[in-house]
Amino acid sequence: MSSPIEQVSRSRRRGPFRADHVGSLRRPERLLRAREELLGPVLPDTNLAPHGNAELAAIEDQCIREVIAKQESIGMPVVTDGEFRRRSWNLEFYLSLDGISANRTAGTSEIAWRAADGTEKAGSRLQITGPIRRRLDATTRALSFLAAHTHRTPKVTVPSPAVLHFLAGGDKGVLEGYYVDVEEFWRDVVAAYREELAALVAAGAIYIQVDDVALPLLCDPRYREIAKRWGHDPDELVLGYANRFNDILTGLPEAVTVTLHECRGNRHGDYVGDGGYDPIAEVMFNVINVDGFFLEYDTDRAGNFDPLRFLPRGEKIAVLGLISSKVAALEDPDAIKRRIEQAAKRAPLEQLALSPQCGFASSMEGSPVDEEAQWKKLELVVEVAGDVWTDANLG
Repeated sequence: MSSPIEQVSRSRRRGPFRADHVGSLRRPERLLRAREELLGPVLPDTNLAPHGNAELAAIEDQCIREVIAKQESIGMPVVTDGEFRRRSWNLEFYLSLDGISANRTAGTSEIAWRAADGTEKAGSRLQITGPIRRRLDATTRALSFLAAHTHRTPKVTVPSPAVLHFLAGGDKGVLEGYYVDVEEFWRDVVAAYREELAALVAAGAIYIQVDDVALPLLCDPRYREIAKRWGHDPDELVLGYANRFNDILTGLPEAVTVTLHECRGNRHGDYVGDGGYDPIAEVMFNVINVDGFFLEYDTDRAGNFDPLRFLPRGEKIAVLGLISSKVAALEDPDAIKRRIEQAAKRAPLEQLALSPQCGFASSMEGSPVDEEAQWKKLELVVEVAGDVWTDANLG
């Protein structure tokens, strides 16, 4: 008898899709108001357990049903819950683990947020305060509800283990906390991730996206120098992160699609890093055992398409993030098609797909793109994908 995951995967197509999206969507105003009224303006960083508020949960459920229906109505073959139950793309997950806390004091990290006008805002840091263990179900309830309410392929996202290490300050930062042995830190991190991913699969996950900023930051000379100050060789760190990705994915059923979203940061339209994928592309595409890569390509900060030449032929999909989730103006469909044609000179067209470069609400506040513009951009993804690829599988 086939397993439940195999049965589900037969009725729902595998991603990544020709028209896809990263995951987070702008929260409806009534959800934002309800969260503030029922939970207060901001949850403390050390209290990110499931909120247990039945009234808020009912509002979340209704908003998620509506956002599922909207994605289906525009023809998206993949559906997310918009991350409506989260405050941010990563904190709920990291702080659901024992041994991690967030120091939100600006300037505690060497990572800085940059605005389009060149101004910078100091970043904050994750701290390792004890042995890392999986403590709470960070994502499984949300995934179960999503999978039960759509006939399309549901996608769930988790932040990457590399981001945890990088936001803690690399090996130097890890050793300033609880651990005296970095390998013990990684053993505990990998074990916690494997438990979480196994729980997701048991809850019905067939499409899992790992969200990462650590590898793209190692494309930026600024962060390569920071990594050196932490005692790392940046190229060795890239390979080390690639191997850690593979470690957490060990044992997942073949029927489960896994992709890696490579982002340079996205908070209220600000970003963290610059630089094309050249320093990481060969390792990223050929070492990491995933089905596809969501790549930021909406600005010159991401460089050109030359790194796509390292994509192994006939195997993995590069999802081109050509639609901006940071700028409200709608892109010209013909211009997007021309850029896809340019990318197809470096990798086969059949191994390419299209999406926004990031989510529309990495945190509750969302990006500078409002809901109306968000849906127009996602409709554009569907439209262009349908024109470019005959196998777009659009609903």
